[in-house]
Amino acid sequence: MAFGMKKSGSGGRGRGGSSRTGGQADRAGGQRRSLFRRRKVCKFCADKIDDINYKDVKLLAGFVPERAKVLPRRISGTCAKHQRKLRVAIMRARVLALLPYAAD
Repeated sequence: MAFGMKKSGSGGRGRGGSSRTGGQADRAGGQRRSLFRRRKVCKFCADKIDDINYKDVKLLAGFVPERAKVLPRRISGTCAKHQRKLRVAIMRARVLALLPYAAD
């Protein structure tokens, strides 16, 4: 066994179906269904928005749900560069009371 490699056992997080979760590999023939998931595209890159302004509350509100947390990249689909700019803009808008810190 190679250095740093663990044995794959039943307790690991490997692929394949498990009877507990009703995995797709347990189906007839052992074939997995391919689920087509559309790749998320950064809204700011697509619309060629260079500057994310903290005063644009309408734009920022779409990235802050009711719980007043900033949506993560994997959900919003923004790229890393724009996610950082978005977070800074949301924080600045909160300081000026344009966006809430927490839900009421």
